[in-house]
Amino acid sequence: MANPTFGDKKENVTYQPRYGVYAVIPDAEKKQIVLVQAPNGAWFLPGGEIEAGEDHQDALKRELIEELGFTAEIGTYYGQADEYFYSRHRDAYYYNPAYLYEATSFQEVQKPLEDFNHIAWFPIDEAIEKLKRGSHKWGIEAWKIQHGID
Repeated sequence: MANPTFGDKKENVTYQPRYGVYAVIPDAEKKQIVLVQAPNGAWFLPGGEIEAGEDHQDALKRELIEELGFTAEIGTYYGQADEYFYSRHRDAYYYNPAYLYEATSFQEVQKPLEDFNHIAWFPIDEAIEKLKRGSHKWGIEAWKIQHGID
């Protein structure tokens, strides 16, 4: 089965690969999902780029501390969703395979290391609407299916 793919892949453009791992983190009642707003105003699932030598778990755990100040239990792996996009901020085209997981429980253990993001909880469907990346929306849809949420 092919990975779900989002964004416009342009001809004759060189895309830089940027491998990312992201988590769907619901509240205990599974009514809301936490999102991170970048300084440019765009909303994303918590997570980010996998650094050299990291596996998915290591990268996700590091990113959650950096962005949220959370530790989390990493649960179901939903799969890979590919995204093609242009970053105005970096003036570059990216191929962004996103590896999407569920976080089954979390604890706020410290202040986020990155203090330039905005963190907020949203009702599930509102979270999907707010997200910039199709791959992140797909992750929440996969989470909804797993939990039988309409």
